[in-house]
Amino acid sequence: MPFDSDVPTSPLISILYRNQTKFLNQKLKNVELSSGLYPLLINSYKNQNISQEELAEKLHVNESTITRNLEKLQKKGLITKTPQKRKKIINVTPEGAQIAQVIMDYDNEWDEKIKKQLTDKEYNTFKRTLIKICEDLI
Repeated sequence: MPFDSDVPTSPLISILYRNQTKFLNQKLKNVELSSGLYPLLINSYKNQNISQEELAEKLHVNESTITRNLEKLQKKGLITKTPQKRKKIINVTPEGAQIAQVIMDYDNEWDEKIKKQLTDKEYNTFKRTLIKICEDLI
């Protein structure tokens, strides 16, 4: 069903987000992680030895949310938290690394679904535009 050209951007962004979350949740049923934990696990994987504070800043999420979600990942054995002076350093366990890689593979699969609808130029413009909007909002 086509959208009206005067539809605001918010519902469109929401539709994309909900569908991507649904896609990941279906693909990762056996992992038993909420979609809110995916970015945290992936960023911890890509940035080994990152502090909890740096992770909060990188994800633009408050530290209490990060603390709560890191506890969930730690209970599942996917990360470790090591006190270092006044910081807590986050590292991904081997099991967490496997799951992070699977999530990233599915993220790439999702991007491929989007790319099928666009030319390379359109996709690159779309992604740059999203990044610019997010950076300007933060």
